[in-house]
Amino acid sequence: MPVAPQPPSESSWFKSSYSGGNATECVEAAFVPAGLLIRDSKQPEGPHLAVSAEAWGRFVAASLK
Repeated sequence: MPVAPQPPSESSWFKSSYSGGNATECVEAAFVPAGLLIRDSKQPEGPHLAVSAEAWGRFVAASLK
């Protein structure tokens, strides 16, 4: 999937409200025009996973079953 040339700003990343208070048990996500970026909250400067909007929608739908 094509991804924006630059990652989103730090203010664009978010965590689920269901995340625990322990920052070591979380992933962060950011919406971009091509879909969604996902990263490990412990390594914000590390690699991120790029997912299309369609694939993310299917993942969420399957998770709710």
